[in-house]
Amino acid sequence: MAPRRPNFNRTLRSLIRDIAARMPEFSHVKVGRILVVAGEARRASRGTVKPLCFKGGKSIDKAGRRKPVVRIRGRRILYCITLRPLFFRGSTAKSRLETLMHELFHISLRFDGTLHAGRRHAKLGAEFGRRLRPLVRRYLKLCPEALLTDLAYTGEVRVLQWLERPGPAYHPRASHRRVRKVYTEEQLYSGVARMVTPRPRVAREAQVRDDKVH
Repeated sequence: MAPRRPNFNRTLRSLIRDIAARMPEFSHVKVGRILVVAGEARRASRGTVKPLCFKGGKSIDKAGRRKPVVRIRGRRILYCITLRPLFFRGSTAKSRLETLMHELFHISLRFDGTLHAGRRHAKLGAEFGRRLRPLVRRYLKLCPEALLTDLAYTGEVRVLQWLERPGPAYHPRASHRRVRKVYTEEQLYSGVARMVTPRPRVAREAQVRDDKVH
């Protein structure tokens, strides 16, 4: 019998919940309003966060543009974090944690479905990393060992993916095609992703020595 694939979304939900509980800088984050999915490659990106609302949590802006609504289990989702292939195949547990905290750091303190205007890469440049890295180092000392172990997993996991991905904001009167207004579980599926975690250098060297002995 093939081994059962772990539910990686469960790990990610536990991790986000723990970060929000232990780190005051992320206390505004509500895991139940964030959807995490695996997505396609985008250059060297490991992850991205997409705001699903206009200011104030609204679906329609003053110009009449509408954003598709994402609703999971009857609850409105405010943010979608997409983890790219490099997250799964080219990262350590620490870098995966940093990717997730990076995307959470972009979220508005109002947690209204928008991004923090002062934490954009275009505005902060290299300062973004200088602000984020101390938070990652502090949380690494607090993170439960079981969650770090799950982040360091090598093998196949189950993770949510889009069957049909929500598009950008649109103007209903200007659109000449039929646009889906609401996305639910019906547009998602539990797919398979293979995680490959590089072993620490010390462990690799020890394995090499052990192989030579045997």
